[in-house]
Amino acid sequence: MGSRLYERIRAQLGSLREEGTYKEYQYLVSSASGRSTIERYGDVVMLCSNNYLGLADHPRLIKKGIEALKKYGAGAASVRFICGTYDIHRVLEHKVAQFLHTEAALTYTSCWNANTAVIPALLNPGDAVISDELNHASIIDGCRLVSKGVRRFVYSHADLKSLEEKLKEATAEGGVALIVTDGVFSMEGDIAPLPGIIELARRYDAVVMVDDSHATGVIGDTGRGTAEYYDMLGQVDIITGTFGKALGGAGGGFVAGPQEVIDLCIQRSRPHLFSNSLPPVLAAIALAALEFLEEHPEKVHSLHQKVKYFRDQLKKAGITALESDSAIVPIMIYDTAKAIRIAARMLEEGVYVVGFGYPVVPEGQARIRIQVSDALTYDDIDYSIDVLKRVLNESSRR
Repeated sequence: MGSRLYERIRAQLGSLREEGTYKEYQYLVSSASGRSTIERYGDVVMLCSNNYLGLADHPRLIKKGIEALKKYGAGAASVRFICGTYDIHRVLEHKVAQFLHTEAALTYTSCWNANTAVIPALLNPGDAVISDELNHASIIDGCRLVSKGVRRFVYSHADLKSLEEKLKEATAEGGVALIVTDGVFSMEGDIAPLPGIIELARRYDAVVMVDDSHATGVIGDTGRGTAEYYDMLGQVDIITGTFGKALGGAGGGFVAGPQEVIDLCIQRSRPHLFSNSLPPVLAAIALAALEFLEEHPEKVHSLHQKVKYFRDQLKKAGITALESDSAIVPIMIYDTAKAIRIAARMLEEGVYVVGFGYPVVPEGQARIRIQVSDALTYDDIDYSIDVLKRVLNESSRR
């Protein structure tokens, strides 16, 4: 049965291997900190983790997680509206809302679930969703899941003129217009032009939603993300984000915004209604991370200093990266197979990066994406840039 399917799969996988674009796992046997241990390679400098603040193995978070595991057990074993809502969910959701200066918040098992939950829940036939062309795949899927009759528009990346053109078209027939953008774009590392987006939203009576997964805990003076970066806290209608990156890395996501939006998500969003709730142990770890971040904003300042140092040293080494104030530092390689070869060579030298190509990024836009973490030492950074320079030079001679 299904022989044609399996033949096609084998052919597709064979093509990926021949092209040098087949992805291989690396198995970690330690936490993803500044230095990690990987099977076959041993101790390496970690430059591809979302653990931006180095909290994934922080003793305080581990302690809170163990306490919650003993109190609540391994998981919720239910959706929220049946018997999957715990007191720790309420405490965490209040903390998220307070931290981001919104009225309310709701947790999900991931930000992917949050994005695919809130967009379809909000929009009805006759409404419109307007998305940046480089938004994360979870936003794209959220836009695909809207009801029949909801119009979908895509504007050129971070281009306010293009956004206004789409807004004019989207609002010409009435209905709600929802603008959706990443705060920090995961592959480019650049930051959305939020002031301009909000100004246009006000002009056209649109709603703004920002996915701050790579911004929360990373940008802004106290790590409150894109809105704080632009001194616009409280001015974004809806914020989605994750606990799986800077906030401890354990997992989970959230939607934060007006109370009515949260109430509607509770009543209508399918991931909330049909999927288990965030495990209480992960909620406890996320809460501990937020509390720690509020008490120690110097962690964010330290990360900012290391990002600046990393970028300064890259320039001294003659290596060009896409510019940004975020912790994402993309080195453009353009060819996917070449990017994968460079990453493999760097791993042999004790530096763990990943080469990204299509379909994660557009065709011909392959890159090495470096993610700076506060867990890195300055010696780690110096060594990594030395390895990167040598490997890039080797690659250019081939």
